[in-house]
Amino acid sequence: MAKIITVPFGWLLSFLYDLTNNYGVALIIFAALVQLILLPISAKSKKSSMKMSRIQPKIQAIQEKYANDKQKQNEAIQQLQKEEGATMGCGGCLWSLVPLLILIPLLQIIRQPIVYLLGESAETAQQIVKFIQEANPALFSGNSYYSEVIAAQAIPQYAEQLKALLPDLSANTLAGINFSFLNLDLGAMPQFNVFNSSVWAWDWAHIGLFLIPVISAGQQVLSMFLSQRSNNSVITDKNGMEDKETAQKSQSNQSSKVMMWMMPIMSLWIGFTVPAGLSVYWFVGGVIRMVEDVLLTKHYRKVYDAEDAERLRKHLEEEALEAEKERIRAEKRAANPDGITENTSKKKLQKKQQQAEEAAKAAAKREYDAKRGVTVEEQPEKQTMSGIADRPYCKGRAYDPNRYGSSTTEE
Repeated sequence: MAKIITVPFGWLLSFLYDLTNNYGVALIIFAALVQLILLPISAKSKKSSMKMSRIQPKIQAIQEKYANDKQKQNEAIQQLQKEEGATMGCGGCLWSLVPLLILIPLLQIIRQPIVYLLGESAETAQQIVKFIQEANPALFSGNSYYSEVIAAQAIPQYAEQLKALLPDLSANTLAGINFSFLNLDLGAMPQFNVFNSSVWAWDWAHIGLFLIPVISAGQQVLSMFLSQRSNNSVITDKNGMEDKETAQKSQSNQSSKVMMWMMPIMSLWIGFTVPAGLSVYWFVGGVIRMVEDVLLTKHYRKVYDAEDAERLRKHLEEEALEAEKERIRAEKRAANPDGITENTSKKKLQKKQQQAEEAAKAAAKREYDAKRGVTVEEQPEKQTMSGIADRPYCKGRAYDPNRYGSSTTEE
């Protein structure tokens, strides 16, 4: 399975080295092309991580609802992730591990430059390494795991002997590989023990190599910080406003904080155990991934921004409507500070209107009779059975206070 990556990528790196005649430049271009190839995977990973951040308020609501039932809580969260298309499986964070998985076969390419860059067979590469080891054992006093890297640089010194030993070697192979880049040997491993005078010297060759894995790890911290910040920015409340409190408490935010330090530390450790060329590739790839992350965030945010804008618009409309209602209520309170309200039912209004009309007619009749000189005897006002003029039947139609005689008895 590793050959699916090592063979085409080895050919690509070999082509770029022949084209540029510079190992460092070839690695930089190679890293850029690899990230371009991985762009669909990066896009899928970014989309999934943003979706996971987006649904954090819903996840927290589920966690609070089923706080005492972990099984039901997990089932509800999995169902939510499935509905939102934010699963953590092949469509989720596992895609972010793909660049790391490619790094392992790439280490094989860098470890065996005679095979993958010069195009020789594994048997021929072993013969070349064995001959140079016997000719100059001091060159291989370091890590024997990268003996092919050491031998690839020394091939030009033993070109004639190797040509006599292996007549089929091409001129390209006899030229060897120059790992020099900015006066640094990218085929060498950085030394972290600056206090060991036997392996460390305060010159650019050592300081530069030391800085490569350190800068690479620092770049990863910055990249993961920016990625986490962009993911948190899509976490909004029901009104479409950024919800920083939910973002801080979210599970994905906590796991991102762990990854933000774990991955750079692992990268730093790897950087001091492999040739510097691998750290250069990882650093350049990280810078490109960081730029991709910004562009992908801007692309996917368009949908989320539209959703947030619509939710915010509705929220503002509701606020404006509620403010108008409150203004009307305030005006009514100001006009009637004592809170006295009139009965404005339809029947009451009709009755008052009828009574007013009858009173007007009676007044007009009295005025007319007075002009004619007619004296009309005033009729006594009819007493209501209940004693309440507006509610004559409040004690029932059959109510008669004198039904059982006088309410007072003689002694």
